[in-house]
Amino acid sequence: MAIKNVEQLQAMHLDVLKEIGNIGSGNAASSLSTFLQCPTDIVVPIVRLLNFDETVNFLGGPENITIGMLVNIVGDINGMMLYIIEEEFASQLTSMLFGSGIEDLANLNEMERSLIAEVGNIMSASYINAIASLTGMTIDISVPVLTTDMVGAILNVPVVEFAQVGDKVLFIDDGFTIGGKEIKSNMILIPEMESLNTLFTRLGVSG
Repeated sequence: MAIKNVEQLQAMHLDVLKEIGNIGSGNAASSLSTFLQCPTDIVVPIVRLLNFDETVNFLGGPENITIGMLVNIVGDINGMMLYIIEEEFASQLTSMLFGSGIEDLANLNEMERSLIAEVGNIMSASYINAIASLTGMTIDISVPVLTTDMVGAILNVPVVEFAQVGDKVLFIDDGFTIGGKEIKSNMILIPEMESLNTLFTRLGVSG
C-alpha cells in the first residue's frame, strides 16, 4: 500500500531512513575530514517525525538566528532538503580554515559564506549519494541556496512543501566530532510522496 503522507511511516520505514542517515553521515564525515584536514567522526543520527512548530522549537525557537541551506533534489526521486548549520558549527569551520570564528552570523563575509555553502554542498551530496548507492537510482541536487535568518523565517521558505507531505516532516538530528569537539547539525528532508514510495520500493520495504 502506498504511503500518502509521512505520518503513515512505520518503525521499519524510519529504520531504513536512519540507516540512510548513518551512511550519509559517514560519507559526510569522511569528506569533511579531507576538506578540513582534521579527524571527523559522526554522532549517530536520530530520525524524528516533527510538525512545523516542533521543528521550529527543536531549532531553538522562531527567533533563533541560524544558517539554512535549501537544496532541490531531482532525478529518479524529487523533493528538497533543508540543512541547518548553527553558529557554533559555522564558527568552528571558519576557525579551522581562516584562524578566527564568526563575529556576526547575520553579516557573513564572502569567504565565510563560500566556506559554509561548500560544507552544505558536501553534506547534502553525502546524503543523496548514500540514497543513490543503496538504490541504484540517478539523483542530482541543485547548488545550495544559503540564507542567514531567524529559524521561523527560514522554515517559511519550504512551508508549502511541508503541507504537501502532511503535518510532519522527516527531521534528521545528527552531528559530528571535529577536532575532538562535538558539533550539532540538522537535516530536514521533504520528499515528494511518490518519490518516498519509490525509495522504499527500491529498498524492498513494503507499506
